[in-house]
Amino acid sequence: MNYFTKNILHWHHTQNQRQLPWKGEQDPYKIWLSEIILQQTRAEQGLKYYQNFIHSFPTITDLASAKDDVVFKMWEGLGYYNRCRNLLFTARQIANVGKGFPTLYHEILALKGVGNYTAAAIASFAYNLPYAVVDGNVYRVLSRYTGNATPIDSTEGKKHFAILAQSLLPTNDAANYNQAIMDFGATICKPKVASCSNCILQKKCIAFQTNTVYELPVKTKKVYIKKRTFTYYIISYAKQILVHQRTENDVWKDLYEFVSMEEPNTEKKYLQQLGITNYKIISTSIPYLQKLTHQYITAQFVCITIPTLVNIKGYNWVSKNAFSKLSFPAIINNFLQNDSFQQLFD
Repeated sequence: MNYFTKNILHWHHTQNQRQLPWKGEQDPYKIWLSEIILQQTRAEQGLKYYQNFIHSFPTITDLASAKDDVVFKMWEGLGYYNRCRNLLFTARQIANVGKGFPTLYHEILALKGVGNYTAAAIASFAYNLPYAVVDGNVYRVLSRYTGNATPIDSTEGKKHFAILAQSLLPTNDAANYNQAIMDFGATICKPKVASCSNCILQKKCIAFQTNTVYELPVKTKKVYIKKRTFTYYIISYAKQILVHQRTENDVWKDLYEFVSMEEPNTEKKYLQQLGITNYKIISTSIPYLQKLTHQYITAQFVCITIPTLVNIKGYNWVSKNAFSKLSFPAIINNFLQNDSFQQLFD
């Protein structure tokens, strides 16, 4: 066993204090669930969601049988809702086949929403199969330890670090090693405040020896941020609110929202187009901001009441009880805590 692998495992067995409920788990369903939740999500944030899902859906059959709206409501706040759609699709696919969770790497990899990293994690943690995980933590540890500046978001970089990670993997102890290197990256070899003084690999770490710790790993692709502005009209009548479910392939698909306007338009003209000509503005909110990976979204909320019922195609009137069961984007949920919104139900 080489120096790197030996020391990573030693650290894991003697110094790793990171306690998470899915560590040491061998149930492939629970491992899969935790990995899907943790895609694009910090462990600390995902913990509560994982526990709630396991409590509500202890088996994959339970999840497969759940109603979409119930699952989306539980997912609310995690973002990247395509993960939730993939979760339901895969659970139902496995339940319908009736053979249980796949046990082979290539079968796991074929599941919707599962990539190389997630497949390796499930295969190694559930079945101790010899597949190395390569996530952001692993990229960072390996790049710094070897002093390799090959961009991790390039084809060359992904191939290089995948081969390197696999070469360091102890084939008879894959589960422990994979957990060790990920935890090491999350707690010691951190992105902005690395604990180099406590690092068991310090003596042979090229980045530490050359003072390039914070220059690695390297990424070359710049993320283009799209800026969008929404105006939401919260239309109330007789203590009911007008809402609809987004179905287009855009941000927040399958979540609910109010009557909204994104394209430049005047308030009066827009509402007239919907058939609303008589209304009273109750309040107008300050701008709210939500930052997504590729989008910065600003939203302003205008609460209005109307004296007569108006039906708009694609929208439904909901009461307070029904409203609380619907899933909304985080930016809308932030506003829903506002007193001006609560007054619409008073």
